[in-house]
Amino acid sequence: MTDIRIKVLDNGKGLPLPVYGTEQSAGADLVAAIDQDVHLISGERAVVPCGIAIALPHNFEAQIRSRSGLSAKQGLVVLNAPGTIDADYRGEIKAIMINMGEEDLVISRGMRIAQMVIAPVVQAKWQETSDLSEDETGRGSGGFGSTGV
Repeated sequence: MTDIRIKVLDNGKGLPLPVYGTEQSAGADLVAAIDQDVHLISGERAVVPCGIAIALPHNFEAQIRSRSGLSAKQGLVVLNAPGTIDADYRGEIKAIMINMGEEDLVISRGMRIAQMVIAPVVQAKWQETSDLSEDETGRGSGGFGSTGV
């Protein structure tokens, strides 16, 4: 378990902090911290504030992802899933939502709209080379669909 400092912003007052649905859930639910309902017609997107800011430890990120039930049942998904919150960002957490369903949707204040997964990050040290042969694999440079259906 990693301690994360969290600040509740004015628009998030009275709303729950991110909460894990079960003891072993990877993602904590985020809620909409809005004053007015957001109406999304099919195919429309909106940036929805969550009313919190966090201070992640160095070498961690927060990933903003869709909630599976909301996606499967209503078609409401996080557009850039997973959205990345970098360790040095201190602004409000927001979710870019899109209605991929056939019906219009309404996002209301306090509605659980997305989930946030905290994950470790490794930054690469790039070493330029002209030959990757020492790293030969069975796949090589085979791209999309190269391993079969």
